Amino acid sequence: MKYLPYALLGLVGLAACNSPSSSTTTAAKSGVATAPAAKDVNSPGTAYHVYRALLPGQADSITLHLVAAPRSFDFTSGTGHFGSYYGSDGHPYTLQGQPSLAPDSVVLFETSPEKAVALDGPTLYWRLRRQPGRGDLVGTVDGQPTRLRLVPPRAGELTFVVRYFADSTAAYPQDPKSPKGHISLQALLPVGGDGARRQTLKDNLLTDLRGDTLDGLPPITLSALYKEQRQQFFEDYRADAADSRLAPADTAGVGPYAPGLSYEDQLATYVLYRQADLLSLEFFHYNYSGGAHGNYSSTGASYDLRTGRRLRYADIFQPAATQQLPALLGEAVRPLVGLAAGEPLDKQLFVKQMPVTRNVYLTAGGAVFIYQPYEIASYAQGEVRVFLPLAALRPLLRPGLPLPEASGVASR
Repeated sequence: MKYLPYALLGLVGLAACNSPSSSTTTAAKSGVATAPAAKDVNSPGTAYHVYRALLPGQADSITLHLVAAPRSFDFTSGTGHFGSYYGSDGHPYTLQGQPSLAPDSVVLFETSPEKAVALDGPTLYWRLRRQPGRGDLVGTVDGQPTRLRLVPPRAGELTFVVRYFADSTAAYPQDPKSPKGHISLQALLPVGGDGARRQTLKDNLLTDLRGDTLDGLPPITLSALYKEQRQQFFEDYRADAADSRLAPADTAGVGPYAPGLSYEDQLATYVLYRQADLLSLEFFHYNYSGGAHGNYSSTGASYDLRTGRRLRYADIFQPAATQQLPALLGEAVRPLVGLAAGEPLDKQLFVKQMPVTRNVYLTAGGAVFIYQPYEIASYAQGEVRVFLPLAALRPLLRPGLPLPEASGVASR
């Protein structure tokens, strides 16, 4: 069975945007962003919520983290959603939003290969409607009745607000039909909880959002980060536009230019897992700068909420793990890419043995290793995510991690 690439599914709501851009408050059709939302408040059109539910046919409840943000750069395409959920075993699964005309409607579909999102099979949908008052989601999962109970944060508890920035610039400002370059940034900022640990976590989140790989670098504010990335994107885009004017090709209805200069750069943050002292996030980046298609990548990041510190590969695994992980990863990846036990990996992948990626994040039930497009598989195969259960990993882990003493501990 051939599965749709995870990130390509995710781009349904993130990358198919060619309209003028917007900032955190109103559309900025002139290319000038407006002021951001107030500190510690969600940007308009955004939200972060946690839900609990007992899915049809399952004995254990699941926890769903759902982030809502503009689907398009000018808010005209409504709200987009990204969700991650998990049960008591800590195995995370991802959900992508689908457009809906009703403002209180939330339509999600499974994007994890374990849930059989296939080119030649049915897609599993969550069709939900937000209830007035409490804010629960009620509807169906795979056609079966379901209620997702909203879990509001307790007073003073650490939680997150969503901040969204976006802007655009014209390749040829003098031409009303000029193609545009669009940039957007969606971030999660911690609020509540212990002040010192929250600040440490916030500084580390923004450092990781910027893509820095070294610890101890000077912190940066979100507005400064967006300004820095916006300026660099605009400079690069204008340089490309000045370098060579593309030949007329009005076949896509975009004016007298080929569509190759409709650049996009999108950076987003999502919650993958949260329990007690462990937080895991995803930093998703999509960039299109000409050519047949854009490039995308997902980076998993885990944090020890006792300190706010980032847990990188070397903080999670003992040195000897590098020799033992390839066999475990090879066994776990086969069913995800349509291989039977014992079949050669290079029948579907670029590798004969699984490499040990440092792009990894923790849950209370194990670890997820993320392989980006072209790393072990073709662009068509897409991103590959491999979950290894805690029972197999315990001998390989460093002591002192924010994990339960035994697997199978219920999630928040």
